[in-house]
Amino acid sequence: MSQTLSAATLLAVPMAPLVGAVLAGVFGTRFGGNWIGRRLTHSLTIFGVLLAFVLSAMTLKSVVVDGARFNETLYTWMVVGNLHMEVGFLVDGLTAMMMCVVTFVSLMVHLYTVGYMEEDEGYNRFFSYISLFTFSMLMLVMSNNMLQLFFGWEAVGLVSYLLIGFWFNKPTAIFANMKAFLVNRVGDFGFILGIGLLAAYGGTLNYAETFARAAELGKLTFPGTDWMLMTVICICLFIGAMGKSAQFPLHVWLPDSMEGPTPISALIHAATMVTAGIFMVARMSPLFELSETALNFVMVIGAITALFMGFLGIIQNDIKRIVAYSTLSQLGYMTVALGASAYSVAVFHLMTHAFFKALLFLAAGSVIMGLHHNQDIRWMGGVRKYMPITWITSLLGSLALIGTPLFAGFYSKDSIIEAVHLSHLPGAGFASFAVLAGVFVTAFYSFRLYFLVFHGKERFDQNPDAHHGHGHGDHGAHAAHPHESPWVVTVPLILLAIPSVLIGFMTIGPMLYGDFFKGAIFIDLEKHEGMKILAEEFHGPVQMAVHAFTTAPFWLALAGVALSYYMYMVNPALPKAIKARCMPIYTLLENKYYLDWFNENVLARGARALGTGLWKVGDQTIIDGTLVNGSWKLVGWVSGVVRRVQTGYLYHYALAMAAGVLLLMTYFVTWPTLRELLSK
Repeated sequence: MSQTLSAATLLAVPMAPLVGAVLAGVFGTRFGGNWIGRRLTHSLTIFGVLLAFVLSAMTLKSVVVDGARFNETLYTWMVVGNLHMEVGFLVDGLTAMMMCVVTFVSLMVHLYTVGYMEEDEGYNRFFSYISLFTFSMLMLVMSNNMLQLFFGWEAVGLVSYLLIGFWFNKPTAIFANMKAFLVNRVGDFGFILGIGLLAAYGGTLNYAETFARAAELGKLTFPGTDWMLMTVICICLFIGAMGKSAQFPLHVWLPDSMEGPTPISALIHAATMVTAGIFMVARMSPLFELSETALNFVMVIGAITALFMGFLGIIQNDIKRIVAYSTLSQLGYMTVALGASAYSVAVFHLMTHAFFKALLFLAAGSVIMGLHHNQDIRWMGGVRKYMPITWITSLLGSLALIGTPLFAGFYSKDSIIEAVHLSHLPGAGFASFAVLAGVFVTAFYSFRLYFLVFHGKERFDQNPDAHHGHGHGDHGAHAAHPHESPWVVTVPLILLAIPSVLIGFMTIGPMLYGDFFKGAIFIDLEKHEGMKILAEEFHGPVQMAVHAFTTAPFWLALAGVALSYYMYMVNPALPKAIKARCMPIYTLLENKYYLDWFNENVLARGARALGTGLWKVGDQTIIDGTLVNGSWKLVGWVSGVVRRVQTGYLYHYALAMAAGVLLLMTYFVTWPTLRELLSK
């Protein structure tokens, strides 16, 4: 087969979901007269995403087996001087893997949505949104330049705003989507500054051209300072990733995004929006390798997120929010790996995490459906016997999440821990502690959820909110026994459970220690030798799994599972006793470290006070009152004075002329004498 890929085939990958989104959004809604019904709407959008997945899988095969690559411009939008603004695709191992993950998870979410949103009035609109989301993410990962990257970046942000606020009659949903939009604007401001600096100093937006000039840019300093220009650029780019990939302190939007329907929680948190920042930093690895300061910053931020967001998952009772905080913590792990220059490990964890996290979210949605839209795990229990498929797939997803040997999450998570341990950056000590402690925390809150939902006494008939709508539009809830979800819900769970178990075992060799990411990810092995050492110590996935039983992460995970079993199955009074004795800590966690309070009462009110001050003092008083109104008043006063002088009488003008001549004569006669006297 040819070593190049077809541009038409690659273009069809993002265009197929876009066509489905447009058809569903126009002809399947009141905007287009509801011309097509529900069945045709979901058929068109599912077919579009299925086609994109098949083409992505074919592309991955060509990239891996035949070594095919593609890096071409498809359309030139604008040329400003030497700066070319273009639409083009770059397809290598990194891109092909992301294309397959995005389209496969999106396909599972589309199938799942048929059952989950069956009773919702916005059924067609929802399918349009999630297909548009898929198109946006594909444009982001396939881009070969920063303009298209930024387009996809903003597009996924926009569609996430629409999806989080999908139930626009719920005030909490509207607050959540506005919060997500505003927090991401903060990160995107840094992101566009980084892109602007690269365009200004590199003279191009194209990846390959920028990377070719990276060494030259690495020698420059930021004007007016002794900072390395590359450090400033990389930190600005990473601030964008902090917003999109929900890193501390720009993580606050993600837990609230649970106000949207469960399928978009899986789509946003698994393979699309939140992984965009991780993908971007990995793609920009030739730049980040030039600044250890930026890498250290990335590592510390990731370590804080990995550990402290995990703590918040311990005290949550909403099933979706527990999984959401798990996502935050796992994104922290990926970010720590980026900081340790283990970009391939970060992307590997991105891939494995996409499958088991999508599985956990969709399983949570299945439980919510089976329990008539109850989301509080305190009023569940014993669901295992009523929902066997949801139970077993949830267990597999949880085992993958905590890093059980042979499961997908084990290979990526343990590789991150090892890579951080081998790093020589100043923040590596704290990061190593954070990711190790995070293993115990993750196991504890994951199996706390698992035991409270699927085992123990049945508590769903004790729910005080059983006869009130809870979390799914305007549907009411009922105190009734759970029931297994329909096949359109359980089939995606099974299909996601398979890679959650097997994908790590199958791909760790080529992805981490082979040539899978050759040409896509760059590591300076002289400065950052962690991946080189890991490659020397790797002797296959089986040996790695066997060795894991003697390592700290395995025993920490086992301890977390055992403690959660004891506290919630054997001695359920213990959590209440601990809560009573540690109320200050519980209050701190319940208020999410008071970051929301700080944002709303300090930043937001401060910004509003500043804006009001600028409006009243700057705009009304200085600009309107002094410059605008003051200038016309001054002109009016001067004109009034001048008007009185211009009388029209000849003798007045003659008198003025005589007075002027007298003044001039007096000046020229007296001034020399006065100056002489003053000089003496």
